[in-house]
Amino acid sequence: MKATFYGILSSLIILTLSSTAFAHAFLDHAEPKVGSEIEKAPTEVKAWFTQHIEPAFSKLEVFDADGKQVDNKDCHVDSTDKGLLIVTLPQLSAGTYKVSWKVVSVDTHRTHGDFKFTVK
Repeated sequence: MKATFYGILSSLIILTLSSTAFAHAFLDHAEPKVGSEIEKAPTEVKAWFTQHIEPAFSKLEVFDADGKQVDNKDCHVDSTDKGLLIVTLPQLSAGTYKVSWKVVSVDTHRTHGDFKFTVK
């Protein structure tokens, strides 16, 4: 009886933790790719997340090596893919750029992070 109780309790804890882990929107992939070196400067940055995100509480920003924001400040969620965040860019020169993201998933969990890419 005691072993059954602990088995059920362990199962409930595992299920709770696993559902909590999947309740956040994390960066799945991006274009330009995380850490990439590219020949041609991109005209936009796209970031795909593991869940749908709330547009009003989510943002994607691009900074140059001096920390100056260089994107067009027009971040938006794609109209057909609610897990895709896009921001457009002016003509970028060669250099390393940092993409910073902050998102709120539709279940209200907040996550954030950043990555870099380099234009040769």
